[in-house]
Amino acid sequence: MSKKILVTGASGQLGALVVESLLAKTAVADIVALVRREESAAPLRDKGVEVRFGDYEDAGSLSAAMRGIDRVLLISSSEVGKDRAAQHAAVIDAARAEGVELIAYTSILHADRSPLWLAQDHLATETLLAASGLPTALLRNGWYTENLTAGLAPALEHGALIGASGEGRYSPATRADYAEAAAAVMLSDSPVGVYELAGGDSFSMAEFAAEVSAVTGKNVGYADMPEAALKQVYVDAGLPQVVAHMLADSSAHAASGALEGSGADLEALIGRKATDWRQTLRAALG
Repeated sequence: MSKKILVTGASGQLGALVVESLLAKTAVADIVALVRREESAAPLRDKGVEVRFGDYEDAGSLSAAMRGIDRVLLISSSEVGKDRAAQHAAVIDAARAEGVELIAYTSILHADRSPLWLAQDHLATETLLAASGLPTALLRNGWYTENLTAGLAPALEHGALIGASGEGRYSPATRADYAEAAAAVMLSDSPVGVYELAGGDSFSMAEFAAEVSAVTGKNVGYADMPEAALKQVYVDAGLPQVVAHMLADSSAHAASGALEGSGADLEALIGRKATDWRQTLRAALG
């Protein structure tokens, strides 16, 4: 029996990919996209997807959007630095009030024990979900490979990738990999559970830099520095304080293995290995 699936943040980078993956696996009539603004609706409507409007800070709009929905994919708010758990609570409350049968949430790898500052809102949201009584699927996404390739331009310009992760190892997957996994859970006959999602191949930033050198023919090293110094570099580059803090904190905790994981859960959901990070790197380098 088909289920009506609502994807929140459906116009965002992850949400749009989840919708694409669902379209490849189920009838378009079963997919509902939640967006905040009218200008975000057109690309989704062009694909035949029903669009509803809602804001994480507007409880009434969320309740209206949930009507007739069987399953909700709550994609975590992108507004880092705000009380994201409160935003997520509004979605959870609306889903419960409207009788939604399942809510899946895009959390963070090992949220129950992660030392990352970024994990705090995720763990708070997981706690809210547990208290809600709703059947829940926790999609604990690891680091995105794209988070690392985003820094390639300055690295090539200055001859070094920077970080505070020492010899710590990353096990990332692409945004599309995580989206495909989310779609698989939303369509599963038995979706409830905790999924620790990561790539199956781990590497250090020094190894990442060595691959950049091999692909480009340029000498690119890895410059490790203290967390505070790394944060200041990001601030000096024009990043907001909260984003600079998030990036530096995540890099520093990667040193102790916070961003390393197994690819087993992701591979089981998508039926293949996560996209090789080298492939993503080469594509980013053109």
